[in-house]
Formats: sequence, C-alpha cells, structure tokens
Amino acid sequence: MNAGLTKRKIAMISTGGTIEKTYDELAGVMQNAVSNLDVMLASLQLHGVSIVRVPLMNKDSLDMTPGDHELIARTAGAMAEAHDGVVVVHGTDRLAVTGERMVALLGRPPVPIVLTGAMRPFELRHSDALQNLTEALLAVQIAPPGVYVAMHNHVLEFPGVVKDPRLGTFVRATAG
Repeated sequence: MNAGLTKRKIAMISTGGTIEKTYDELAGVMQNAVSNLDVMLASLQLHGVSIVRVPLMNKDSLDMTPGDHELIARTAGAMAEAHDGVVVVHGTDRLAVTGERMVALLGRPPVPIVLTGAMRPFELRHSDALQNLTEALLAVQIAPPGVYVAMHNHVLEFPGVVKDPRLGTFVRATAG
C-alpha cells in the first residue's frame, strides 16, 4: 500500500501545562494529574507519521524551575539527534522561557523543535488544545530546522517570541 514511503519519526515530549489539565471532581479543581495526549493523538489521522512519546514531567509551567527548563531543552536536543522533528507540549505561561533556553543551549537544532500548548484544557468546551497540537504536528514536518511555537494558526520562530496575555496567544516581541 505505502511501499517505499518512510514514516516521519516525531518525538513528542510532554511536560504538562493547561493542555493536559484534567478535572478532579472530588477536589473540584483542574490539575496536572494524568496526560490526555494519547486521547488527542488517537482522534487524529497521522498517516506517514510515527510518534515516539516522551513523558518528561506533568507540571503547570508556573511551577517550573530553571532546572526544568534546562531539562526540557536538553531532552529536546537529544531527541532532535534521533528523530525527524520534536514537538514539546508545554504550559503557555513559561513556554517562551523554555523556547529561549533551547535557542541558548542548542543554537539551531538539526531538525525543527516545535513547542505548543493551550489556553483552555482539552477537557473543556471550546478548547484550543486539539487545534494547537494538530498545528504543531504539521509545523514540525514542514518547518526548517529551528525552535518554534505553533498555536492559533501561527508558527513563530525563537528567539524573540512572547506570550501576549491581552491577546491570549504568542507574538513576536517588540523593541522598547
């Protein structure tokens, strides 16, 4: 059927964040307890793509330490050596910190590394989680080597990407 076609091997590093928050009905709170990425991935048609899942941590990015950003960057760099691309699922509050750390540590990686997340958890109605994950999976296959964020119909390359809380998305940093 697909004789002669090779699958793109994509590493997907999960770190937690809003995209992976689940509702704890006993406590009445959204929290990072279990990953729901497999549910999202199962709903997509990923012909020609092989996903290698790397569950690194499951934290709200506001709880991340400089050591966490370093670990994510080093793990993405190691995965970039053995895969055709890397997607990092990350909380949006500190996603830009990790993106900048990756550029500082890795320079230009040999393959695209694409960070993504969500402003609303996958479990909630009107979530941007599935759209952003889909965009990241497409971006990692077509972007040139570099470090990017893919969300809300935009792909922006680091360095110089920031979260704009007023717009609820990521934008290029402006001088001044």
